[in-house]
Amino acid sequence: MAFRRFYIAKAEIQDENNLTVKADLFHHIRDVCRFKVGDKFEVLMGEPRALLYEITSMTNRELGARKISERELPAPDKPAVTLALSVPKLPKVDWIIEKCVELGVTEIRPFVSDYSFLRKVSEISPSRLARWQKIAESATQQSGRGDLLTIHPTVALEPMLASFNRTAGAAGLFPYEGEAQLRLPAAIQEIKNKNPDQLWLFVGSEGGFST
Repeated sequence: MAFRRFYIAKAEIQDENNLTVKADLFHHIRDVCRFKVGDKFEVLMGEPRALLYEITSMTNRELGARKISERELPAPDKPAVTLALSVPKLPKVDWIIEKCVELGVTEIRPFVSDYSFLRKVSEISPSRLARWQKIAESATQQSGRGDLLTIHPTVALEPMLASFNRTAGAAGLFPYEGEAQLRLPAAIQEIKNKNPDQLWLFVGSEGGFST
């Protein structure tokens, strides 16, 4: 039987055996999902396991639930995938985050450059980053994925490339719109032969890569 899943950061859980849910998530469970005492749901914590709870009490401000069981979730496949994303129009980022969660991407590293839709790091506010992380959490609940996609603060392209070059055990795919000696199938096979721990996928803007 499939249960409704909710994401709660492990740091916010004081007692795994007896869970207390308040604030926005409580109102979502009670008012949107219309759960009642006796209903069951799973909790994801960004770990390769899911905890099953049964609601034991509910007031106007919080609900209490006891842990019934837990199950192991599949570990992410190797290599861990990093999407280095030139920031497009902001509504598109929401969709990209959802699909990255569903496809198993480990982290997104947004960057700005000469041809990205937004060209200054300051144009991506902390509240925007928090919104993106909320979208990742929601998509995690829907997909049942064990680990949580990480979305890093936006940086410029140059420090992004420097960060990649200092990462041991990493390989990268850097599509280029001009003529190149290495075609995509050959590049993918070369990466498979290296068996890297981490794979960076660089996605540039329509104007290409430029710092």
